[in-house]
Amino acid sequence: MIIVWILIGLVVLAAIVGVVMYNGLIGLRNKVEEGWRQIDVELKRRHDLIPNLVETVKGYASHERGTLEDVMKARSAAMSGASTPAAAAQAEGQLSQALGRLMAVAEAYPDLKANQNFLALQQELTSTEDRIASSRRYYNALVRELNTKVESVPSNVVANMAGVKRAEYFEAPATEAVVPNVSFGDNTVGGSGSTPGVAPSTQPGAIGGPSTQPGAAPGALPQAQAPGAVQPDPTRDSGTPNA
Repeated sequence: MIIVWILIGLVVLAAIVGVVMYNGLIGLRNKVEEGWRQIDVELKRRHDLIPNLVETVKGYASHERGTLEDVMKARSAAMSGASTPAAAAQAEGQLSQALGRLMAVAEAYPDLKANQNFLALQQELTSTEDRIASSRRYYNALVRELNTKVESVPSNVVANMAGVKRAEYFEAPATEAVVPNVSFGDNTVGGSGSTPGVAPSTQPGAIGGPSTQPGAAPGALPQAQAPGAVQPDPTRDSGTPNA
């Protein structure tokens, strides 16, 4: 009789452990989905900023047709609705590269750099990039926790029974572009009038900043034109040719 009670106790204990594991897996899966929705919201905000940014640049650099068209094509590709986080990351990486080239072009037009609308859009874009980076770190941490449970014993048994699968990371490509932060220095009357400095975003893991993913290729990213460099001829189309 004692053996029977022991067996019943073990069964009950196993059932309790199974229920706890199941609830934990479902909770993690829901958190991963919520984390992805947060990323999606920030990506949409980024996409909405780009047309106004392009129109502002076009008003001062209408000859840069190739670069402007590349940005809009990359935006359309990013908005097409990637089926997986990995595909979305690839499309967003292409958009980041196009935006990096657009910001580099803006360096050749002092009047554009002083335009208040351009400055406001650039600041909002930088802020959005930082929020994307923060949301991505949160999402990837949840994905790592979920995948660990899905692959570990004995929670993998419960995961298979519940149909909980591995989730994909949202990783920025190693070749993503640097979206420069333009600092205009001393703008007061009688100031030194020095050339504005350009520095890449320092937000860790930001889509518009240096990549924090393993194997990222340092120095492979397009940089904004340095002060003193030869300025492009505004009468020529210096944009990137269409593929």
